[in-house]
Formats: sequence, structure tokens, C-alpha cells
Amino acid sequence: MRRIYGSVIAATLAFVSLGMCFASQAAAQCGSFVSSHVETVQPQLWDGQPQFTDASFAQQEGEGDHIVGFWKAKFVSEGSSGIPDGTLIDSPFVQWHDDGTEIMNSTRVPATGNYCMGVWRKTGKLDYELNHFGLSFDTSGNFVGPAQIREEITLDEKTDQYSGNFKIDQYNPAGKLLQEIVGQVTAKRVTVDTTVDQVL
Repeated sequence: MRRIYGSVIAATLAFVSLGMCFASQAAAQCGSFVSSHVETVQPQLWDGQPQFTDASFAQQEGEGDHIVGFWKAKFVSEGSSGIPDGTLIDSPFVQWHDDGTEIMNSTRVPATGNYCMGVWRKTGKLDYELNHFGLSFDTSGNFVGPAQIREEITLDEKTDQYSGNFKIDQYNPAGKLLQEIVGQVTAKRVTVDTTVDQVL
């Protein structure tokens, strides 16, 4: 029993480590799609101020959104059962796309499933939520099960960074929860001028 539990924790940390597909506490959904032939302008309110977006965009939070781009992230455990606060869970590269999708390349061992994908939506002027899924394997190639990562983040445009919280739920193939990891996620934008030492 101890060995099984240890394997589950190891697989979860590996999967989690992968930066795998982190998404944090937020039930994210695909953005609403608007017909491409509609050319109206629709107001939205954030902090009491009207914000106008062109409804001809496939997704209101899409084109031109500040979250779109390439990021270097860090996931640090905080409040997770059995994992000390401050433990680095993953340090992945993350790409947020203007169509409301996202992909992550984790630092975990590739054989355990180091790529995962998600969808995001805007919840405020600089606030976002992400719902992310990945497939986790142990080091012997056995399928551990799917993992769901949820994130709620806030973008700081001045520093080109974002931060927030994440929750990772690792399930077995039948959908039974095996492990939950929660904590803080931070990320810094990668640009054409970023050097290797800045992403290590």
C-alpha cells in the first residue's frame, strides 16, 4: 500500500512537474465565438470603465490581448498536502494563443508526458483563467491518468509578468482523484531579446 501511494505521489509530482498543464482554480471555458461577418462594436465594463472590442474577432479576448505570447513560468507549492511550501513543482515554457488556446512544455521527463494543452478566457481587464489537461505516465510508461490544471492569474503589463494561483488534480484512468497540488504560479514574458540565462 505504501509503495502504491509512493508511486502515485511520484507520478503526480512528475506530471505536475512537467508544468504539465497547469491551470488554477477557475472553471475556464472556451470564449464565445462571434460570426466573422459581424462588424459591430460591443462595450464591456471593467472597473466601471467601458472597454470596447471589435465583435468581428473570433473571440473577444483574442487578437491583441496582452496575455498572448511566450512565457517562462514557475509553479511553487503552497498549502499542498504532503508537499512542503516553497517546493518548485515545475518551471515550464508556456505559449498563450490569440484563439483562446494554450500549450505548455514542462521540465518533467518527456516519457512521463511533458506537453499539455489548455483553453483560457479573460475575466477582467488584466485577469484570466485557464483550464488545462495533460496525460500522465510513470517512468515505466504506464498510464497514470489525466491531470487537470486550473489557473487564475493577473497580468502586470508594466513588468510583463503575471502571477496567481494554480490547482492540479491528478486522476487515475477511471477518474478517481489521486492527488491535489495547489500553490502560486508566476511567469515572465520571453521576447526576441531574452537570453538563455534569463530563462534558467
